[in-house]
Amino acid sequence: MTAVWPSAEDGATTRVLMTTPEVEEGKSLAVFVDPYTAEVRGELTSYGSSGALPLRTWLDELHRDLHLGDLGRHYGELAASWLWVVALGGLFLWLGRRRTAKRDLIVPERGAKGRRRTLSRHGALGTVAVLGVVLLSATGLTWSRYAGENIGAVQDQLGGATPVVSAALAEGGGDGGGEHEGHEGHGGAGSHEGAAGTDVGIDNALAAARQAGIEGKLSVILPSEGSGYVVKETDTQFPVHLDSVAVDPADGLVIDELRFADYPLLAQLTRFGIDAHTGVFLGLVNQLALAALASSLILLISWGYRMWWLRRPTKERGLSAGRPVPRGAWRKAPVTALLPLAALTVLVGWFVPLLGISLLVFLAVDLLLGAVARFRTRTARTAD
Repeated sequence: MTAVWPSAEDGATTRVLMTTPEVEEGKSLAVFVDPYTAEVRGELTSYGSSGALPLRTWLDELHRDLHLGDLGRHYGELAASWLWVVALGGLFLWLGRRRTAKRDLIVPERGAKGRRRTLSRHGALGTVAVLGVVLLSATGLTWSRYAGENIGAVQDQLGGATPVVSAALAEGGGDGGGEHEGHEGHGGAGSHEGAAGTDVGIDNALAAARQAGIEGKLSVILPSEGSGYVVKETDTQFPVHLDSVAVDPADGLVIDELRFADYPLLAQLTRFGIDAHTGVFLGLVNQLALAALASSLILLISWGYRMWWLRRPTKERGLSAGRPVPRGAWRKAPVTALLPLAALTVLVGWFVPLLGISLLVFLAVDLLLGAVARFRTRTARTAD
C-alpha cells in the first residue's frame, strides 16, 4: 500500500492505492473498500497522485500527446507555443480595422454578407474568447517538456515554487517500516508493532491530522523508510482546501504542517491556473466555461478557413494561399521599433524553444523561397 483516501461522505468507498507488478510504472492499483463492511467493491488502475481512473487517464493522455508518445507531446507543445501568438496577433489585426461603431468590436456586423460577415463573426467572437485562449496556452505550457522547464526555473528564481510538507523523521525517530512493512491489519485505531518499529496506524495518524485542522477530502500517504505519514486535503474547488501535515508514525505527533494560505503568491496562482485548465477549480461553472471556450475555438478555426476559401485566388492557379505581405515590407518599419521587437522575439524564442525553432524553420524556408524567386526573375530578364 502507498496511500489511502478515506471515505469523504456517507455511502462512499475508501480508496486504497497499491503497487503491483501487473500495473505499469507511474500508475497504481486503486482498490475500493466499503468502510462499513470492509468488503472490496472493485479495483481499477489509477494514474499519478491525482488518482485519475482509466477513462479520465485515457482522455488526459489523448490531450497531452494524442497517444503518440514524444511525437504527440512535441506537437502539443508546438500548438500551445503558437496559440497565444496567433490569438494576440488576430486581436491586434481586429482592433486595427476601421469601423463606424465601437460595438462592432464584440457584436457581429448586421447586414454583412459573404467574407465580410464571416470576418465580423470571427473578430467579434475572438475578442471575447482571446483572454481564455491565452490563459489556456499559458497554463498548458507549464506542463510542457521544454517551455515548462524554463517556466519552473523562473518560478523557482522568483521564490514561487510550490512548497511541500516535510515528513522526514529525526535520526533514530519512529521508523515507518521500510516499504510500508507492518501495515497489514491497520483497521483499528490502536498502535501495533510493524516489522521495523512501532506504528500508530492510519486511524491514529488521521485523527492527529484532524486535530490539526485537516478536514474534508483527504489523502493519507503511508510512511516509507525515514519518513512519516503525510495527510493532505485534496479539495481544489474554490475556496480550495489544500492544507497538509506530516505525522510521526511512532507516537502520532504532528511533525510539520503546511497551510495553503502560506504558499507564495506565485505558487497559489499556479495552482489556480492548473486547476482552472483542468476544469476542477470552480466545478461545474469551470467546466461549462471550458466547454464554451472549446466551442468558440472550433468556430474561430472554421471561420478562419472559410475566410481563406472566400479570398483565395482562383484565376491564376487552382488553389493557393491568399496574397502575402510584399517581400521586404519590414524595411519600412522604423529601427526603433524593429530592434526591440527582434530582441523580444529572440527572448521569447529562447524561453519557449519549440516556438523559436519553428520560427527559425519558417524564416529559413521564407529566405529560400525568396532566393528562388529572385533567381527566376534574373533568369527571365537574362532570357529576354
